[in-house]
Amino acid sequence: MVSAEFASRPLKKLCLFDVDGTLTPARQGVSPEMTEVLRALRKKLAIGFVGGSDLVKITEQLQVGNASVINDFDYAFAENGLTAYKLGKSLPSQSFINFLGEDRYKVLVNFILHYIADLDIPIKRGTFVEFRRGMVNVSPIGRNATLQERMEFLALDLKNGYRKAFISALKEKFPDYGLTYSIGGQLSFDIFPNGWDKTLALKHVEDEQFEEIHFFGDKTHSGGNDYEIFSDPRTIEHTVTSPADTIRILKELFLDQ
Repeated sequence: MVSAEFASRPLKKLCLFDVDGTLTPARQGVSPEMTEVLRALRKKLAIGFVGGSDLVKITEQLQVGNASVINDFDYAFAENGLTAYKLGKSLPSQSFINFLGEDRYKVLVNFILHYIADLDIPIKRGTFVEFRRGMVNVSPIGRNATLQERMEFLALDLKNGYRKAFISALKEKFPDYGLTYSIGGQLSFDIFPNGWDKTLALKHVEDEQFEEIHFFGDKTHSGGNDYEIFSDPRTIEHTVTSPADTIRILKELFLDQ
């Protein structure tokens, strides 16, 4: 039985969404159609997002006008759920640097930067390592790449496996660090402590005892940053190919009935 906070929703279910490639195109804003669908969906059941980026970046993508993102969703999970909100109120968070320690972190980042310096790719931009509360995001080309440069790198990465090779090197160099490496988006991969994947979000919602938890994501293959929560037995999984595909499935399942 769900709490009184969700008792008025006709369906005692929760839909959780990845952000990039699921609610919005990668690093782009949400469409009016998606906003309309999510508002209609929220009248029927609980909704939340689970993104790997920090809350500032997710807000840039999902914010509509001056509205607060954490109030437009019942659950807001940034950095895989390390930054978490329920009905606009913050939930307990954790820290990557406290887990790893400054000394070990410095060794890790130094290796990453040396690897990127020696990596032979056509272009390099800026922000190769982005430190976040719960993880480190690594981009061989740099997160400052333009949309066109992102697409060109993605095509090269699919052909040459730059990110997969980078991750293999990290696993070999730091086997005792207790870290997981997860490819997501077009140009980067995440590094976080084992178990600090998107299933963290499920711990924040288990007290509600929803009848069903549906998860929608595009990187649901093994090694993708949606894989762990997608394959978790507590979720009903949906692989999507685009925001338009997400809308189609939501209408079929919940809205066009």
